[in-house]
Amino acid sequence: MSLQALWAMFLAHPAQVVNGLALFFAFAGAWVLLATRLREQRSIARLAAESELDEPASLQDEAALRLNRFFYAFGYFSLAVALGISWASTQL
Repeated sequence: MSLQALWAMFLAHPAQVVNGLALFFAFAGAWVLLATRLREQRSIARLAAESELDEPASLQDEAALRLNRFFYAFGYFSLAVALGISWASTQL
């Protein structure tokens, strides 16, 4: 699809194109949150099986916790951006 066709579609239906962008950000944010949660659960399960302890909070190291916090923040930020863009598309 050429740039001219994309621009013509934006001019014809600006709210739908902007809402499509919001949908993209929502899917990306939700995927990041889901992938982070699954990775965190697998990491805890693997470490618990290796060490045979019943304390999952003390199993992960600081770097893994910091990385998980970053991805959770990024995912929630993406969802907030999607909400803002979706709200802005109603104003077009």
